[in-house]
Amino acid sequence: QLQPVESGGGSVQAGGSLRLSCTAPGFTSNSCGMDWYRQAAGKQREWVSSLDTDDSTRYADSVKGRFTISKDIPKDTVYLQMNSLKPEDTAMYYCKMKISCGLATCCGYWGQGTQVTVSS
Repeated sequence: QLQPVESGGGSVQAGGSLRLSCTAPGFTSNSCGMDWYRQAAGKQREWVSSLDTDDSTRYADSVKGRFTISKDIPKDTVYLQMNSLKPEDTAMYYCKMKISCGLATCCGYWGQGTQVTVSS
């Protein structure tokens, strides 16, 4: 079982940058990939980005070209570099780490979230 821990959120002005981190000991050695999601106040949680086991990356259209997902294997950490931030990026950001938990089965574990606030 994993307990991912996010960090790196904060308050920035539009156009600024933040780098979110998601760490869980043992994640990269048994990884099925990971995702970043976000949830703005009063809205449903939405998918932001994914990093798959073959190191391929995917992004929501709303963040494509501005956000970059990456990993640091020795640190068991996945990052979300967010550039050119917009007020509409304001949300609680969550990581979901997925590890193998059985034959051809992956289990997902959520972090507690980190708040990102972008002011205009």
